[in-house]
Amino acid sequence: MHKRYLVMLLTVSSVFLAACAKGQVMDGPDMVRPVEDTETEWSGEIVTEKPQVPVLVITTEDKTFYADLEDNSSAEALIEKLSSGEVTIDLHDYGSFEKVGSLPWDLPRNDETITTCPGDVILYQGDQITIYYDENTWDFTRLAKIPDATKDVLLEAFGEGNVSVTFSIEWRE
Repeated sequence: MHKRYLVMLLTVSSVFLAACAKGQVMDGPDMVRPVEDTETEWSGEIVTEKPQVPVLVITTEDKTFYADLEDNSSAEALIEKLSSGEVTIDLHDYGSFEKVGSLPWDLPRNDETITTCPGDVILYQGDQITIYYDENTWDFTRLAKIPDATKDVLLEAFGEGNVSVTFSIEWRE
């Protein structure tokens, strides 16, 4: 019985090795197809490509913040919209804890009850974007987070009253 399995294993191995030795790749029902000839020059370096990661860029008149995007369909839709170009939105104070403004388009909602903190970029009601500089608890969709943001830093950048803010996407490794 063991001899039988050994013979089958050797036969299958021989087919694979023969195909590889002839520059062929195992593929499909016939299991063998020719490898395309391509000329490449190897410099001795192994190059590994790192995936590009989108970052939300938030720019005021004199300050730029980089926010890490959430992993949800709302953030994906925002990336798609901003990939065709930046958008500038007039934000105004609301409730002494956020700046809010209307988006030019609706985004899908992934609302859940959360407590915001400084640096949260939130989608509200599918068509408004907010940047929080203080806490608030409500049903929101988090789009992004400005790392290490503090209330003081955000208030200094966004000031009191209305502020024009440009949102864009930057791709990084």
